[in-house]
Parts: sequence; C-alpha cells; structure tokens
Amino acid sequence: MRCVAAPCVASVLLVTVSGCGGMLSGTADSATSPPPRKGNDVTIGLLLPERETARYEKFDHPIIKEQVAELTDGKGELVYENADEDATLQNRQMLSMIADKVDTIIVDAVDAHAIAGAVRAAKDAGVHVIAYDRLAEGPIDAYIGFDNTLVGEVQGKALVDALGEKASRKSKVVMINGSPTDPNSAEYEKGARSRLSVNVTIAKSYDTAGWKPSTAKASMERAISDLGAKNIDAVYSANDGMAGGIIQALKEAGVSPLPPVTGQDAELAAVRRILTGDQYMSVYKPYTQEAATVAEMAVRVSQGRNIEFEAMTADHVDSPTDKEIRAHRVVVEPLTRDNVKSTVVKDGIFKVSEICTARYATACAEAGLT
Repeated sequence: MRCVAAPCVASVLLVTVSGCGGMLSGTADSATSPPPRKGNDVTIGLLLPERETARYEKFDHPIIKEQVAELTDGKGELVYENADEDATLQNRQMLSMIADKVDTIIVDAVDAHAIAGAVRAAKDAGVHVIAYDRLAEGPIDAYIGFDNTLVGEVQGKALVDALGEKASRKSKVVMINGSPTDPNSAEYEKGARSRLSVNVTIAKSYDTAGWKPSTAKASMERAISDLGAKNIDAVYSANDGMAGGIIQALKEAGVSPLPPVTGQDAELAAVRRILTGDQYMSVYKPYTQEAATVAEMAVRVSQGRNIEFEAMTADHVDSPTDKEIRAHRVVVEPLTRDNVKSTVVKDGIFKVSEICTARYATACAEAGLT
C-alpha cells in the first residue's frame, strides 16, 4: 500500500499516544530519554548530498520543509544545506548545525564513512541524527530508506526480461554503477549482479564518482570502444541521470536500435525516455513518502515522543559501525512504459500535461496517457 502525498504521512503511525516517555533504542549508546523537552518549537537540520539527482531540490527539500511546518503548527524550523557532493563540506555543515543546537539532523551522506565523526559529535552534544536514504556510519538514531538490494534485483531482472530469448552467457551487459562513496551503490550492484551473473555475461563494469551523467557517458564511450557497439546487448545504469548520459553516448556512436538501459528514481526526463523507447525502465521509489515520513520521524524524536518514533522505526539494520539500528523501509516497484499512469501519475509525482508536451504527444497517446 502506498501513501505518497505529504499530508497523509500521519497514517504511518501504528500507535497514537498522549504520553511521551520510552526508550530510544537503535544504537549501542541509547539511553533512557528524559521527559519531552520540546513542544512545537523544534529545529530540524536537513543535509542533502548533491543536486545532480533531480529529486533532492524538487521533492525532498520542499516536502520535508512543508511537513515540519505542518506537524508543528508553523512553529518548527527547518535549516537546510546541500553539500554539492563535497564530503568535507558536509561535515562542516553538520558541525555548524550541532554548534547551533538544532534538535535533530536528517543527513543524506555524501560519504557514509566520512560522516561518522560528525555523527559521533552530534551524539555527544545530545543532537539526534536520522540517516536518510543512505545508511550513514556512526551512532545514528534511525535510518529511513529503500531495500537497496531489491532495487538492484528489480533492475537486473528487467534487463534479463528485456533480452528474453536472447538472454544467455553470450549476451554482453555493461554495468555502470553509482558512486563508490555511496553505500547504496554497492547494494544496488549486488542485487543486480545476483540476477545478471547467472543469465548473461557482464562484459564491463564501471563506478561513477558523484553519480555524474558526464562520467557515466565517458564510461559508456570506453565500453563501446573496447567491446564494439554491436556487441553490447544491454546496459545496467544505476540511476536515471546516468542513463541519460549513457543513452547519449550510444546515440552518438550510431547505435540503433538502442539496447535496453535501466535507471532509477523515475525522473521526468527518464519517464519521457521510457515512453519513447530510449530507456527500457526505471525504479519508482516513492521518495515523496520517504521525505514526508522522515520529517515526522525528526519532529517526533525532537519532541521526545519516543513511543511514536519507535512505532515508525520497527525494522532494524546494521551499519559497519553499529548494529540493530532502528529503521523504516519504503517499498519500490519497476517503472515501465506500461505502468506510468498507475505509478508516477496516480501518485501525483507528475501530471500527464507535464510529461506529455508536444514533443512526446505521439508516445503518450500510444501509452494511453491522454
């Protein structure tokens, strides 16, 4: 069941209480929390990693800001910084928020390992930390994200399905993975390989620093040069932004028809490419739900409403530094030409009029988006 629109996030709570005691478990340093020290006058810090991925500025930041205001009757404050893929800068931003005595920091880490020292500093200062979308190391209070291995499995399965009867050990697939400093990348790759390695041959594999489309494009150009354009049967792209660069490289090399290319995040440009057939699929991750839910988690833990916070984080995950971290997982699903209407349109991510400009009118009509 999906609950994507921001106002409906309150429904994720499994229990409603008027009391505010409880234990904040989830890290080895957890201790009994004092009675609530805040009402609605909470201050939440938000640290996002980059702007290359369209979702952060279009959805995550504005939704979290709106939810914090709504849940606190306009009395709560959101302090926002974007690190532009600079881990050192993000550490400084986090330490500045700690010095300013925010109540809770939501951090989507540029580098999950490098942020650990700042997370420890927050813990020592009594500032809560929620890892958002990427599992940061250090004594975080909770993590919210997607099942990243499943995301990779969905992508890998889609490529095998796209190849159909052609899927064999003779089929050559190029893997263009995400940033090596993002812990999610390794999980995406692991999931994808679990589906690809038993069905096809992974002929080339590249990492993509900073998730940059230009870097992904350069990797695709190297693969074309090394393998030959006609010898590439499919391309695994970890996300949609990179898929755009990959498809551009294939077109510039004169590849036609294009091989199936995966993606992730259901960006508008990718949805259009899927409709025209340039991109085979994406992974729809309801990040509006993720953003709205993390805002509520941050407000509740800041207020000391720990029973409600724990009800929202009933799952657990392990990081390289800490075990049994409280977690909230959001479900994903594949996005193809056949289900654009029942996913991103139905959930209000994009309007049909937004997708179907004049350039895409024919493709939209063929897909039933009229």
